[in-house]
Formats: sequence, C-alpha cells, structure tokens
Amino acid sequence: MVAGPGLARRSLRHLDEPEWRSRAAAHRCRVARWTVPHRERRRRGEAHPVLDFLFTYYSLRPAQLERWHPGPGIVLRGPSAADFLGQAGYRRHADGVTLDLAALPDRLRSTADFVGALLAATVERAPQLGCFGLHEWAMVYRTETPRHAAVPLRLGAEGTDAVVESLSVRCTHFDAFRFFTPAARPRNAVSPRREDQIHLEQPGCLHATMDLYKWAYKLGPACPSELLADCFELAVAVRELDMRASPYDLADLGFAPVRIETPAGRAEYARAQAGFAERAAPLRARLLALCRQVSDAVSPQRSGERFRADRRDS
Repeated sequence: MVAGPGLARRSLRHLDEPEWRSRAAAHRCRVARWTVPHRERRRRGEAHPVLDFLFTYYSLRPAQLERWHPGPGIVLRGPSAADFLGQAGYRRHADGVTLDLAALPDRLRSTADFVGALLAATVERAPQLGCFGLHEWAMVYRTETPRHAAVPLRLGAEGTDAVVESLSVRCTHFDAFRFFTPAARPRNAVSPRREDQIHLEQPGCLHATMDLYKWAYKLGPACPSELLADCFELAVAVRELDMRASPYDLADLGFAPVRIETPAGRAEYARAQAGFAERAAPLRARLLALCRQVSDAVSPQRSGERFRADRRDS
C-alpha cells in the first residue's frame, strides 16, 4: 500500500540508505553502553541495584531500545527500507518507505492524548526541590524486607528510620509512593493516587523526569530513536542520583553517597535536582509536540466516521 495523498502533501525529508543505516548504527552504538553490560549481567545471574531498574521497572527490552526508528516526516530510500514494512505504521511511499501516523493503532493515539495532557500540565508548574529523595528512604522505613536486601544500609535500619522521622516526606509521584512501606505512607504530605497524576506531576520530581523515557517508548515507532536515546540517557543519570541519595551503601559499585541526612547533602541534592529539571525541559517539549502530532493524525477509517457524524449532525 502506498501512503495516501494526505501524507504526500506534507514536507518530507528523504534519507538515502547509507545515511539512515549510519544513523541506525550510531543509535545502537549509543545505547549499547548500557544494553550490552545488562545482557552480560543477566547471563551471569548478577543483579545491579542501580541500573537494572532501567530494564525491569521500565518495560522496554534491550533489543527494542536498540532498534532504530526515524520518526515522522522521513522517507527511507533504498532496498532495505522495505524491512520496516512489517512494523506498525510504516507504509510505502513513492520514493521509499515512511511512517504514516494515521496508520498507527488507535491505542497509540489514546496514549498520546494522555501523555500529552500530562506533559502539558507538568510544564505549567514550577519545580519543587524540597523532597530530597526521601522516597527511597520511605521504601525501607520500618521494614525487615528492604527492596535491595543484598545491599547494606549506610546508617543501618535504626539510623535510616531516624532520618525519615526527622525530615518532611513530600513525594508527589504515585509510582514512587506506591512502594512506600505501610508505616511510611501516613508520613507523606500527600497521598497520590493514579487518577491524581495529571494534577500532581511537577518537573522537579526525579521520577517524573525519568518517566520521560517511558513516555518516549510508549509512543512506539512514532518517537524518533534519537529522542528516545536522549530520554534514556537522562533517565540513567537521574537514576544514579536517585540511588546515590538513597539509604543504601553503593560505594563498592562506584556510587558515592549524597548524604541527604545532612544540610550539605540536601543542598547538593537540590542543586542536582534543579539541573535535571533544566535538562528535562527541552525533552518534555519535544515529546509534547510529538504527542500532538500523533493525536492530530486521523486514520482514513476515523476520518470516515467523523464525516458520517458530521452528516448526521447537519
């Protein structure tokens, strides 16, 4: 099937096969810094308390992260471009193969609607920088079964509990709050629910910043792999701060602690948090623009349904 006239009217950029193959290879090389060691650890049965999170909590498999997608507005030329035709949304074009947003599954447009609304609400809020990463401490508060049981606590169980009790816990992110221990939940300033996410998400939150990676891959083949990799690299850096500021002793893995139990450590954390919020802002803007592109794309079937509805209303 050749992409329809609606797509042809748009301004498209053409990539010859050597160029797009080079971009695909560069993307694989870029993310291999993390995917290759992760595979090697899995073969050895070795856990990594910091980096495994990027492949376990986040559901994109290493092979999927390594797969390159051009995103919308690109025509791939050359014989090998036909290899993309087996994937959702790709269509033949007069000059090669392109991603047709209107041909993507309706579920992806629904995802784009939600993610776009979430990102648009987030960008309107000022970053909150006073949480100091206490969500990780709240996940081990007064429990005998911490999430990373094989990793020692820097201050021991009693010292860790004392830090939680001496500071204000202010986590606004549901997907962090839901891992709090039962004893820690009443100590939080708010009780986030899934349905509150759009109303509570704010750009200073480390988890909201890491989740840009999740929103990028949830947009599927519509998200250019260069943007996906940008979000992944930021998520890696944020995860490292997240765990350096945690109660765990990760010095043997090369992660120096950010001692948020001290005023100097809290100041260090807030500075890093502000830096990540600044780095995240252009990525959030790019994802928001992409969400709007996907949401606005109307498949021929939906267009026909809309036409028939208009006729009934007239």
